[in-house]
Amino acid sequence: MQLEVGSLVTGKVTSITKFGAFIDLGEGKTGMVHISEIAPTYVNEIRDHLTEGQEVKVKVLTVGTDGKIGLSIKKAIDNPPPAAHSPQKPFRREGGRGGADFGRRNNESMTFEDMMNKFKQSSDEKMYDLKRSVESKRGSSGTKRGAKFG
Repeated sequence: MQLEVGSLVTGKVTSITKFGAFIDLGEGKTGMVHISEIAPTYVNEIRDHLTEGQEVKVKVLTVGTDGKIGLSIKKAIDNPPPAAHSPQKPFRREGGRGGADFGRRNNESMTFEDMMNKFKQSSDEKMYDLKRSVESKRGSSGTKRGAKFG
């Protein structure tokens, strides 16, 4: 069987690593599905989506001259949902670091521009607080460093 880029084939998961899964395509050929090609959503743990021995439908992305075969499960899905980073959809941040809240507030979605404005405002406030803090530690006598006292 000659594998061509773009073809859909069925294979069996032979092993799972932290960066992807290896798929036995038959006839002694093995390909790899990178973690970013496992599912149309963010994949933190591959074992949440695949198990060893599972049969999967994959799309051939690359066939290297060195014999390496790049595969995708998410591109083999008939109707994948639109990408999460689509500019048409509002971006939501579920959590994380930082003082700014970029998530939903009062059940309304924020556009990218709204988020940028909120981030800029938050950043300006933090810079102002930082400057004020540094000046208070130095003392606000109005003298510059290295100035001679008379």
